[in-house]
Amino acid sequence: MIARPPLVVPVAALVAFLALMTLVAADWGPLNRLDVTASEDLRGYGTDHPRQIDALRVATDVGATIPFVAVGVVATVGLLLRRHRREAYLCAWVTVLIPALWGLMHWAVHRPRPPNGFVFVDSNGFPSGHTSHAASAALVAVLLLWPHLARRGRALVVAGAAALALFVGATRVLLLAHWPTDVVGGWLLALTVVPLTAHVITARGAHYGRE
Repeated sequence: MIARPPLVVPVAALVAFLALMTLVAADWGPLNRLDVTASEDLRGYGTDHPRQIDALRVATDVGATIPFVAVGVVATVGLLLRRHRREAYLCAWVTVLIPALWGLMHWAVHRPRPPNGFVFVDSNGFPSGHTSHAASAALVAVLLLWPHLARRGRALVVAGAAALALFVGATRVLLLAHWPTDVVGGWLLALTVVPLTAHVITARGAHYGRE
């Protein structure tokens, strides 16, 4: 079984994502100034705490593409072997769609990353791929586990999922790998794609009368 958030959630996230992407692509001054101010404040913090930055360079890779795809493939195969087909399809589609979509937007939207960051990445920055991965994996876990848990278990899973998504997003900003709005874009991308994919898969299953 797959839980489905109300359709208004991914629709609202999509509208917010498109609005943010439009402002980023237009190089809107007020948004840029907010990003620069926040990042420069964090630059000072990072310069004063080099050991924490070293630890974050390692920790941030929990949201990298290779771990995300590897976990997605393992989860998909495991669910297929247990004959949980719709759950496997959700994992498979999210594993493909999220890297493809943020990669496409990196190609289409010219958004340089913060200069002289604590990590070097030679590509455009909107939206944050690490953040998209972490938030998507967290959302998939919530949607798959939600129907099988009692209230306390659901609260723990949601808290853990939110912590993962927030942590990875925070590392990208602290490392000056992304502007804050790149991270917000990653969260919104995940909040759009994962629930919409769940709606499509469960609707198709209901149409054919399969659980």
